Amino acid sequence: MRRAGLRVRVVAGFAAGALALSATMALASYQVTRQSLLNERERTAVRAAYDDAAVVRSGLGVTSRPDIAAVLRVLDAGENKRVLLQREGEWYALKADRGSTGAIPAALQRRAAEGTAAVQRVRTDGHVSIVVAVPLSPGDIFYEVDSLRELEHTLSVLTMVLTLVAIGTAALGALLGWYASRYVLRPLKRVADAAQEIAGGAAKLRLDPAAEPDLTRLTTSFNHMVDELSARLERDRRFAADVSHELRSPLQTLAAAASVLERRREHLDERTATAASLVTAEITHFQQLVNDLLELSRGDRPATRTATDVADLARQMCRERQLSPEIVAADGESRWCVDRRRVGQLLGNLLDNARAYGGGPVEVRLRLDGDVGRIDVDDEGPGVSPEDRPLIFDRFVRGRSAGARADSGGAGLGLALVAQHAAAHGGTAAVLDRPGGGARFRVDLPGCRS
Repeated sequence: MRRAGLRVRVVAGFAAGALALSATMALASYQVTRQSLLNERERTAVRAAYDDAAVVRSGLGVTSRPDIAAVLRVLDAGENKRVLLQREGEWYALKADRGSTGAIPAALQRRAAEGTAAVQRVRTDGHVSIVVAVPLSPGDIFYEVDSLRELEHTLSVLTMVLTLVAIGTAALGALLGWYASRYVLRPLKRVADAAQEIAGGAAKLRLDPAAEPDLTRLTTSFNHMVDELSARLERDRRFAADVSHELRSPLQTLAAAASVLERRREHLDERTATAASLVTAEITHFQQLVNDLLELSRGDRPATRTATDVADLARQMCRERQLSPEIVAADGESRWCVDRRRVGQLLGNLLDNARAYGGGPVEVRLRLDGDVGRIDVDDEGPGVSPEDRPLIFDRFVRGRSAGARADSGGAGLGLALVAQHAAAHGGTAAVLDRPGGGARFRVDLPGCRS
């Protein structure tokens, strides 16, 4: 299972923390508010019951045979209140309250019968009610059942409001986490952007340690790493350049001697002539390797762009190699602003690679999309395996198909030069599958529109 990114985890953490905090506060607020309202409502119900009991006691004491229904009708019961009177074991209630005796718990009746006023919360008709029992005289007990339906509705509204507040707080926490993660990750994004630019050729780019004091160690270490890497690359470049320069003089001498032998080939016996041909071929290959190394050592030089007919340049490279692939310039736009020398060598290396390992080039397509020039060179060989593609443009790397061919004498620098010339233009090189079989080498060169 893929682990969530740092930004997602930060946002989720802030949201969860805000939700937990707001839910805790909402629950505590609800409990305190609910208990406070219930206690206040109960005190109000008890006071009202005692007041009503006093009225009933006065009404009952007027005559020896009072009209109990009339006495009870004097009370303002309202919709949420029911009043009952138990007199000598008989129950009396308002007309609308008949059958309400079932709401009075037996335990409460026993306490009231013992002469003790009592209060109890009960649930009737799906709602909580407060039952107050007030003994009036021996044999007379006044009961008042006060429904808390309105209070329950108020608490329901309070619950909904607190829930919405908790959700809103969680959303606000997520927004705050998003902003915090963006603010915290901004310096790391600058480091990543700097690393990408350095990888693209901006070797002199460095980070400013004063920009983010909390990341001074990171920026300092990053700059030190880049300095060490640049120094290592410079040493390698100088080494390649020095070795190549040192080899050119003896190679030129060997080439001249081999040329003499080749010209006098008819005067040599067969074995000597064959050996001379092998020496000449190897010296030529060695010279090409030295030239490639020299070209790689000059790779940090910027591209010198001029208006160039790339289609004509491609035809020239094909003629020099006695190749005849189809050259197609999309929309007839073949005049690009590029470094003619670099693009010429780039095309030549791709054509040589297709001839050596791909059965020969079959098509060269040129396309200008916006300001990006795209070069595609197709061959009809076995293609490049997915395992080789990430490394095929590295130095001294040869694909598996190259190793399988006995006549392939390359050193693995041709495609590295292609990638280097593309990078000098700010572009990229890649290898794809050609529809119908074979490989398609693609080079994108930005900034080509004249």
